[in-house]
Amino acid sequence: MIRAVTPADVPVLHAMVRELAVYEKSEDEMRASEAQFHEALFGERPAAFAHLAVDDTTGEPAGFALWFLAFSTWRGVHGIYLEDLYVRPGRRGAGHGKALLTELARICVDRGYQRLEWSVLDWNEPAIGFYRALGALPQDEWTVFRLTDDALTALGGDR
Repeated sequence: MIRAVTPADVPVLHAMVRELAVYEKSEDEMRASEAQFHEALFGERPAAFAHLAVDDTTGEPAGFALWFLAFSTWRGVHGIYLEDLYVRPGRRGAGHGKALLTELARICVDRGYQRLEWSVLDWNEPAIGFYRALGALPQDEWTVFRLTDDALTALGGDR
């Protein structure tokens, strides 16, 4: 079962994001708090959205998709940018990841969005194979750039 995250789900969502950070060998970069997640998802102006995959048999959370709206200047419409997709290791292979992506694709189709996009680490071969099997294509001609920490402050803090 796939369902939208509720405020009561924030602690388990936060725990799974930490699990994902460990899997991606980036635990030291995981700084977000439950309060920040709550504000981003349920505050006065939500900027992020999330869905949970819940095991049909046990009712236990199996994974999540956290996403936000993007906008294509070329197509002139919104799309979804999938920030994180995660299925707990013991729950993989049961269709939870595909169900989460199917739900996001359904949202795109229903709302007239024309893109569902995400990034994947180049060493994550199981995920890459899974995405390719769904028909997703890598955008190899694009390189992601990021400003954080001191570089972001240096550029944006000079007024």
